[in-house]
Amino acid sequence: MLIYEKTNSTVVKISAKGLLLLGILISAAGVAPVFAASNSTGTNSTMNMGSNSTMTNSTMSVGSNSSMSTSSKLYGGTNSLSHPIYNYTAPANLPPPSYMITNESSNSGKMAASSLPTPVVTITTDKSSYNDGDKIMISGSTKDYLGDTPLTLILRNPVGNVVTISQIPIGTNQTFSTSLTAGGALWQAAGAYSAYVQYGGPDRSATTTFQFSGSHISPGNTIPVDGTNMTVTYSITNGKVLDIKADTNSKSLIVSIQTSGDGALTINMPRALIDAKKTDGSDDQFFVLNDGQENDQFQETGNTATARTLQIPFTDGTSQIEIIGTIVVPEFGPIAVVVLAIAIISIIAISTKTGLRFTPRV
Repeated sequence: MLIYEKTNSTVVKISAKGLLLLGILISAAGVAPVFAASNSTGTNSTMNMGSNSTMTNSTMSVGSNSSMSTSSKLYGGTNSLSHPIYNYTAPANLPPPSYMITNESSNSGKMAASSLPTPVVTITTDKSSYNDGDKIMISGSTKDYLGDTPLTLILRNPVGNVVTISQIPIGTNQTFSTSLTAGGALWQAAGAYSAYVQYGGPDRSATTTFQFSGSHISPGNTIPVDGTNMTVTYSITNGKVLDIKADTNSKSLIVSIQTSGDGALTINMPRALIDAKKTDGSDDQFFVLNDGQENDQFQETGNTATARTLQIPFTDGTSQIEIIGTIVVPEFGPIAVVVLAIAIISIIAISTKTGLRFTPRV
């Protein structure tokens, strides 16, 4: 039998099984006994064993700051990483995990920097949204320079239809910029428009989007062309057409307009009135002047066997737009035809009365 302590002259007898039960109860209460802990800070209670005990004079220390407590201290010390049993302290300046270390010789042992690759092509617009008649500025840069190779711009409306396609030169500083006027028959849909650029191939491309409020145009106005018996159909944003006349000397149509802001003129011209042809008979480009200055922003938006349609942007204050081709019908218009007919009839009448004959010389 083991004698633990006498209290009020009463001998308390504790069996070996009772001691084991006591240990289990202490563990369940969240108190972990630490045997021979040299740095225990708790209040120790001593249990003396009899001479027949194998745990003679062992000390059981229950620390108030044991690892099982709800204290915020870790292993008994403020901001300490030491272990209460093994007396181990984590070394300072531990290296980062291996997945954060590069294998490059120049960065050996250094943390890898998180960086994104440089875009091959960039594109942006000067604003995020536009209204009818606004000027859209598109610019960007390229990582590579391919000499005289131009950059292709494709603009699509919200339903995916192509609004315009143009080619933009790239400067030696590897940047580009262009502008166009929002408005016209192909801009009637409101929503997100996309601008796609490609430089040399699909691997050098980029896309941006912008919002457009939609172009509100009339179904189409018809106006007679001075000096002819023909008419043209047109629509205009932020302005009105005052007059259109044909100029036989310059082989052009001259359109007089009055503007209320930046806008665009869309004009449908019969091929029987004006056309632009190459020497082989294929279609050539028209040449457009705004108040005598070349306008290279116009687009041919329609081409059929009988007519061609141009969309011509203009700035506020523009008063005259001239469309120059290679053929203008008034060269042999109604007046010329009448004069030619009178001349032929007169020659026939004179020949009949005078007996004039045209005989070749032998």
